[in-house]
Amino acid sequence: MDQKETELAELRDEAGRPGLWDDPDEGRAVTEKLNRYERLFELVADLERGLSDAEVLLEFGDDDSRAEALREMSGVATQLSRLELESLFFEDYDDYPAIVTVYAGAGGVDAQDWAEMLLRSYERYLTNGGFKVTVEEWSEGEEAGIKSATISVDGDHAHGVMEAERGTHRLVRISPFDSNARRHTAFAGVDVVPDIGDEIEIEIKDDDLRIDTYRSQGAGGQHVNTTDSAVR
Repeated sequence: MDQKETELAELRDEAGRPGLWDDPDEGRAVTEKLNRYERLFELVADLERGLSDAEVLLEFGDDDSRAEALREMSGVATQLSRLELESLFFEDYDDYPAIVTVYAGAGGVDAQDWAEMLLRSYERYLTNGGFKVTVEEWSEGEEAGIKSATISVDGDHAHGVMEAERGTHRLVRISPFDSNARRHTAFAGVDVVPDIGDEIEIEIKDDDLRIDTYRSQGAGGQHVNTTDSAVR
């Protein structure tokens, strides 16, 4: 926590810096990060306060105080769960919206069906968790399922929540598309990237450029082979 306290102090200094909001994107990013850190420290303070109150109640020793201490400890357990969850999301892009693409891999129709099953499970989980889910692209499978689909996810720690899903997912089952009821293995891929909007500016330095000039060949007048008239 000592390191986080130092980072919090630096963020507060940065948030109070004159001219920060000259760049609205930078100002918003600093403010959001500061709010995230302050939420973390508020949770820690609530946790310490709850433990202290429970300890005092237990010292009284009577039944009513013990019952109240148990209720206090139940609240502490809830706060601890929230603290553990919040502590997972401190990477640079965890708080950004996420763009999630699911696509069928090897496995034919079973893979396309598996890709849709996977996507539907994400949509249900995210919707139940209070996230806003928008379908951006949808490509139907030839017989069932999908070839690929892309959704955007917006909400608290959207990219942090979905990032762990990136990779290849495998399903082994008795295929409903096989008349002989054989076991099939299907694969689906998941890509997850943060939706950073227009926040990143790309700067190309002159030192990174290479400009070649050379003499053109072929028809083009009497000076075509005597001047550096072609540029690459």
